[in-house]
Amino acid sequence: MPPGAPALFTWEFATDPYPAYAWLREHAPVHRTRLPSGVEAWLVTRYADARQALADQRLSKNPAHHAEPAHAKGKTGIPGERKAELMTHLLNIDPPDHTRLRRLVSKAFTPRRVAEFAPRVQELTDRLIDGFAARGEADLIHEFAFPLPIYAICDMLGVPREDQDDFRDWAGMMIRHGGGPRGGVARSVKKMRGYLADLIHRKRAALPAEPVPGEDLISGLIRASDHGEHLTENEAAAMAFILLFAGFETTVNLIGNGTYALLTHPEQRRRLQESLAAGERELLESGVEELLRYDGPVELATWRFATRPLTIGGKDIAPGDPVLVVLAAADRDPERFTEPDALDLARRDNQHLGYGHGIHYCLGAPLARLEGQTALATLLTRLPDLRLGADPADLRWRGGLIMRGLRTLPVEFTPVR
Repeated sequence: MPPGAPALFTWEFATDPYPAYAWLREHAPVHRTRLPSGVEAWLVTRYADARQALADQRLSKNPAHHAEPAHAKGKTGIPGERKAELMTHLLNIDPPDHTRLRRLVSKAFTPRRVAEFAPRVQELTDRLIDGFAARGEADLIHEFAFPLPIYAICDMLGVPREDQDDFRDWAGMMIRHGGGPRGGVARSVKKMRGYLADLIHRKRAALPAEPVPGEDLISGLIRASDHGEHLTENEAAAMAFILLFAGFETTVNLIGNGTYALLTHPEQRRRLQESLAAGERELLESGVEELLRYDGPVELATWRFATRPLTIGGKDIAPGDPVLVVLAAADRDPERFTEPDALDLARRDNQHLGYGHGIHYCLGAPLARLEGQTALATLLTRLPDLRLGADPADLRWRGGLIMRGLRTLPVEFTPVR
């Protein structure tokens, strides 16, 4: 590390990484470091460099391009996905396969299709709040932010309601990272893989000849693969898996981090509540974008690997080198954002990178926006005096490389019968 560099990837860093990222932006904006897993990678922290790297076709998403030593084998993706044959998904492939697979699922996430799903998201949101409203206290992560996107994405995929609690258990193990039993994430991934393979078989056997309105996503994938799109069973299972994995933890953290930011910025929260009470949505919509920028759910973009020599921010990247774009650092770059460390829900010039950039821009962004807006608006409206139930210094953030989120978020409020 350069002289005076802050420590990275400690518990203190996990609690508040922004001062360290500010130092890196200023002194070592493209910085090679050894990650906790032992893998060496480049961290890209400035907005302009980050945006360039996210769209650079010389940076592949395919782990096959990683010039990895033996000790790093399999340490650059989701634990267990390699053994479970779930590697052929959108986060691990490049064009033309990426183009083909993305086209197949993009129909499910159009603004129109997501808008049709809005009543179900509102119903889930109200049901979860009903579960704790009379108590006057709750853990918003476990009782609200976590189950909401799980049930929503299960509905979209077509997982039967009676099986959704199994998904909730497996997903819970996956986001615990180091907090669960050793190997628990890989075991959960394996169970999910087995379940998805079985569900694909069952849905294929029962698939009607013609699509029905609002057909679920797994049925759509099967229909595409049966009509000449050449979607293998592994690809269908991997696609369903990554839509679940990428579609729930990000939204858990959006709701958790967003609520925490509002509770610790009372003036911003008051303005939003007044806006909602007046029946306006403009501040809610710009506010969710600002929460994504200010303390977003994805701290580092998923892995990229150089396929050819390239230069980022004046540093030469060799073929096979892993590159990690630090979205959390780029989105607080003072060269791009005015007063980047201030939360301003009305911020207009807000081209944040929270959903990525380029061909890998988040496919589920419309659904995440819907869930984030619905969750925050309903919480603040139904529980108007919501407040933290713990000292912020006592809250713990989950250790992990890609995602940023709270382990728990205890809150208190006047009980609502």
